[in-house]
Amino acid sequence: MTEKRIRQILDGVAAGSMTPGAAFKLIRELPFEDLGFAKLDSHRSIRRGIPEAVFGEGKTADQLAAIGRRVLASGTNLIITRLAADKARIVKRKIRALVYHRDARIGAVVKGRREPSGRGIVMVLSAGTSDIPVAEEAALCAELFGNRVARVYDVGVAGIHRLTANLEVIREASVLVVVAGMEGALPSVVAGLVDKPVIAVPTSVGYGASMGGLAALLGMLNSCASGVTVVNIDNGFGAALAATLINRVGIERDGH
Repeated sequence: MTEKRIRQILDGVAAGSMTPGAAFKLIRELPFEDLGFAKLDSHRSIRRGIPEAVFGEGKTADQLAAIGRRVLASGTNLIITRLAADKARIVKRKIRALVYHRDARIGAVVKGRREPSGRGIVMVLSAGTSDIPVAEEAALCAELFGNRVARVYDVGVAGIHRLTANLEVIREASVLVVVAGMEGALPSVVAGLVDKPVIAVPTSVGYGASMGGLAALLGMLNSCASGVTVVNIDNGFGAALAATLINRVGIERDGH
């Protein structure tokens, strides 16, 4: 259920083209719909401006399809994160409109694409090529949330000249999502060079001493560059949502 859809329903009642009973039937699932195995938060897009996303890991294809059908029936876009390719094929047989973005491991159905909004560009940086799946999750989600998004990949500290060669374009962004594994140093370097918010995303990429991303997480939390915000390991979705909220600050208040 979206704000636009609720306004259409209320306008229909006001105009006499829809009965109060029919309107109640359409909105009675607010604020959530109980599917038995899941409770669908159909009100989230109204509260936060961003619909509920479905975490694909740990759910069966049948569960994802059932949730997905109800999400689409409520009039909102469907976003399934951390969706494996084999599971995506099964879900797509049940939801034909599903588009699978392999690099981001995201399945999506866009019923109404948001016009790009926000104060500027959300830029996603990755330290290495192995970090791209998490970076793409962040970038694609940020686009689906209605941001203008730019990508600068494989600019890690092992070859710092790759980063400095892109500083001019990086400084044009309004929010930076910086994705890195191994020791997780890239967000600290970026935050020391730019005056924009930096959201750091540790990834589970690395050899044994990286401890599945814990080394990168702790490195980012202990950043000597002030003001770095850190999300959980491999959480590109969370970084995209945080960047979206930052990029929207003041838009509604001053009308820009």
